[in-house]
Amino acid sequence: MKKTRWWLMCGAVCLAALAGCATSPTPAPIARAAVVSTDLSTLDQLMRDAGLAETLSAQGPYTLFAPSDAAFKALPPATLEALRKDRAQLRAVLSYHVVAGKLTAADIGNGKLKSLQGGEIATSKAGDFVTVEDALVTRANLPASNGVVHVIDRVLLPPKK
Repeated sequence: MKKTRWWLMCGAVCLAALAGCATSPTPAPIARAAVVSTDLSTLDQLMRDAGLAETLSAQGPYTLFAPSDAAFKALPPATLEALRKDRAQLRAVLSYHVVAGKLTAADIGNGKLKSLQGGEIATSKAGDFVTVEDALVTRANLPASNGVVHVIDRVLLPPKK
């Protein structure tokens, strides 16, 4: 009986040691990070509709300023519907939220960043608060294998040319 208990205790200790050796999984690419985040489902669907998910699955690195589901709900319904119907415009709006390079919240300062869409987006930082245009970063530094995601509270619309 004592041998059985000893083997059980040994097994438990070995399992605990193995669990401690396990590494955390490698982060997914930005396109997949949007899929698994519960408050980015609208963005995920729109990225796939616009064909941008392929770009954001590539090597990168990229920084995505990701509008939350609440940010999309705050858009006038006609604006969102128009974007859904015009794939080129949808792609332009969504690529306006992406910049080349991996920029953590600590890397972002007061200035402008060139978006993949081609326009410049203004960023500012005050203490721990980061803004992009008129959007506030509500969750920063979500890791991705090809960059980083920052969740924002507004949808950024590029200036009309």
